[in-house]
Amino acid sequence: MSSENTPDTVSAGGPSADPATPDAAPVRFDTRIAVLLRDDLETWQRLNVTAFLVSGLGSAVPEVVGEPYEDADGTPYLPMFRQPVLVFEGSKETLTAAHTRALTRGLPRALFTADLFATGNDRDNRAAVRAVPAADLDLVGLAVYGPRHGVDKVLKGARMHP
Repeated sequence: MSSENTPDTVSAGGPSADPATPDAAPVRFDTRIAVLLRDDLETWQRLNVTAFLVSGLGSAVPEVVGEPYEDADGTPYLPMFRQPVLVFEGSKETLTAAHTRALTRGLPRALFTADLFATGNDRDNRAAVRAVPAADLDLVGLAVYGPRHGVDKVLKGARMHP
């Protein structure tokens, strides 16, 4: 995965790069941000779960967030992740195994359970997760961040989202 077009690299000549160095080598990351979604979710659920999960990583692991953006007119925009987010899918069993491996490795993680589709606010979301032991969580999504090889091992058995 060393070519410029892989998910693990960002072209240094991209839109946020210095235009004076358009031929600079791609930036390769030693870390990985990954989201694992259960493969039986509806499209709207996949998008919603992904958005919620990555917001958890961005708030708890500040080094994943880059600098703010600004267009040529000087209009400011919020910062975003400094590296790609890889999205995977897998069965309920794959998610359970990945969750266990993420816990064992101590990687920063965010989770989304099926119960959260029935709640309407943050307080009830947290209560729904708190009510269930880790081994019994009905996981539909998991986000992890850490060293590339560690995240790869957590995601063993998952496949890239189409």
